[in-house]
Amino acid sequence: MNTKSPAHFGMSHGRSQGFTLLELMIVVAIVAILTTIAYPNYRDYVIRGQLVDATQGLAAVRANMERYFQDNRTYLAVGPFTPPCGAAVITAGRFNITCASGATTFTATAVGAAAPLSGFTFTVDQNDNQVTTVTTPPAPASFLGCPTAWITKTGGC
Repeated sequence: MNTKSPAHFGMSHGRSQGFTLLELMIVVAIVAILTTIAYPNYRDYVIRGQLVDATQGLAAVRANMERYFQDNRTYLAVGPFTPPCGAAVITAGRFNITCASGATTFTATAVGAAAPLSGFTFTVDQNDNQVTTVTTPPAPASFLGCPTAWITKTGGC
């Protein structure tokens, strides 16, 4: 026979179940620390993936301009033939590519059109001189500009 009163049924005298406020605060602190480390790295990773659109677009424009020059011996329009990068803006991912050309020179520029790429500018000319300009903000400060190459990852030239 049970000697406990009906009020004691279902109640245990051991430790109660659930989390204490201290345990919950420790978990929140750990998640906050991991987030502060992981989010900037993730953001840089996503940006690096999108920068390739600019460099590939500029490489294609440069190759097309060189082919046009071989055929016409000028980067300017010849009769009905127009250069690959005329007055129209070429879109490559989230970058807008524009060109300026003379008879023996051209410069193609890719400018980031939307955040977080709006601070990036890539340039190439007829001699394959590559330049990266990064304006911070809006571009992340972890990306540095370079006067001699296209930068597609953090760390600089």
